[in-house]
Amino acid sequence: MRLIEKPYCPVLGLPFAYDPGEGMVSPQAIAHPPVFDRLRSVALHEGVARHLVHGLKYRDRVDLAPMMAGWMLRAASFEVTEADAIVAVPLHRMRIFRRMFNQSAELARHLSAQSGKPFLADVLVRRKRTRQQVGLTANQRSLNVRGAFGVPKGGEDLVFGKRIVLVDDVYTTGATVSAATTALKKAGAADVTVLTFARALAGPI
Repeated sequence: MRLIEKPYCPVLGLPFAYDPGEGMVSPQAIAHPPVFDRLRSVALHEGVARHLVHGLKYRDRVDLAPMMAGWMLRAASFEVTEADAIVAVPLHRMRIFRRMFNQSAELARHLSAQSGKPFLADVLVRRKRTRQQVGLTANQRSLNVRGAFGVPKGGEDLVFGKRIVLVDDVYTTGATVSAATTALKKAGAADVTVLTFARALAGPI
């Protein structure tokens, strides 16, 4: 498993080939500043990491979630410590009905248990039933999830002024977590760290 260790871009979490010095960010972060404040991931989405993600997501291996959450806590220990709450990228209720669980919520739940930070399970909802992102281009992914997320009435008080860790299983182009972050920031979140188990090495935001 190719773990993502420092030095890496403090914004996008992209590993650097060499240490460019304190505070230096990647060209991707400069060219396409994300709506979230920073991204942290455990490993590149290949090999063992990809196998673990697919086991949890497609083979109902929810028993993998505690171990994966432990690695995620290690990868973002400072950000989780500084956070007020943990939020998972939600699935649409129809997809939950078919799959019976949300892999991102499983990771977030165990991250909460291991860190002691509250998991706000209902503060972010998926209002629009979207196509699966697999196989779509970056632009198609962005259009697919635009406006898909929202903070329900009454949830703003739990988000406003808070530092949030937003959990997903994989970061590919960033379309999903960007749309989710937009909803959280619209509700007043002060800071959003995206935390995933795996990530693609590169790709547009």
